[in-house]
Amino acid sequence: MINTNGEETIEYIDFDTAYDKVLEEVDRILSTAPSIIRIYTSHLAKARGKFLRAYALLVCAMDEQGKVHPDAVIFASSIEILHLATLVHDDIMDNADVRRGIPTLQKKFGKRTAVICGDYLLAAALQSMLSVRDKNDYTNYQLPGYVERICMGELRQHINNGNIDLSLYRYLSIINGKTAALFEASFYGGGILSETDDDRLRLYRRLGRHTGMIFQLTDDCIDFETEEHIAKKNVQSDYEQGVVTLPLIYTFEKDPELKQKARTEALTRSEINAAVARAGGLDFTRIISRRYFDKACSIIDKLNLSAPKREKLMMILEKAYFGLKKS
Repeated sequence: MINTNGEETIEYIDFDTAYDKVLEEVDRILSTAPSIIRIYTSHLAKARGKFLRAYALLVCAMDEQGKVHPDAVIFASSIEILHLATLVHDDIMDNADVRRGIPTLQKKFGKRTAVICGDYLLAAALQSMLSVRDKNDYTNYQLPGYVERICMGELRQHINNGNIDLSLYRYLSIINGKTAALFEASFYGGGILSETDDDRLRLYRRLGRHTGMIFQLTDDCIDFETEEHIAKKNVQSDYEQGVVTLPLIYTFEKDPELKQKARTEALTRSEINAAVARAGGLDFTRIISRRYFDKACSIIDKLNLSAPKREKLMMILEKAYFGLKKS
């Protein structure tokens, strides 16, 4: 809209409208892909995710009146498409059959097709970002830098595939890139559109990073505790795919005999589950997750937000911490 001085004015939109627009924009990106790839992107559109990262970005973009800058819709849509790209690539790496309750792209169409589709989605996410009104926001966001962190996290995980000597510190470093970077990008992207103070923006970044760490640690527990029909993805399979997560890292530390056996022969799922239960691997993982949760709550307190914004951020944090139990 142009005002009487001939200047463009920005019309902020209410949160619910912005969220609906994100859903529409993601569907548009997937359904209007080039015809040669549309059959694959349309398959992905059949099962919509929770849009937790996009939702978080919109929450962080809220002003005191509960409205958001229209560019938040573009940021959030791009983040969701980027997230989808990482899932497509994850499923290839993990040889997963099911994601969000439907066959994965690699299962239905093959790994080569899935790789190309994941690359296309990454390009589509970056291309979508270019349509923001204020190019300075795009520059400040530095989304390609977050993509780099995600890729490095995935590569570190791959390099450590099957590494039963993986330490707690190194594992946390891996998931800081693999999972937490995208959450940090979501919170920071919203913060850019609602804040100008650099110190407060750093708090948004830290809050997003802590939330991402919590989310991954909860997901580690889900792999041991939840059945596939509930999780709507492959579970009880991390170790079988060579992925050593925190519950098992802790268990190997507490049970040297199990670790020695793992060096020479395959462990059965029942052996792993029983050992993790005896050692308290899930309890330890939740303790670490709780530390991040408490840090995140402290940051929310420091931000001194409006009641509605605080409530929504706490809901996201609790969803990350409690996982499927919060559904």
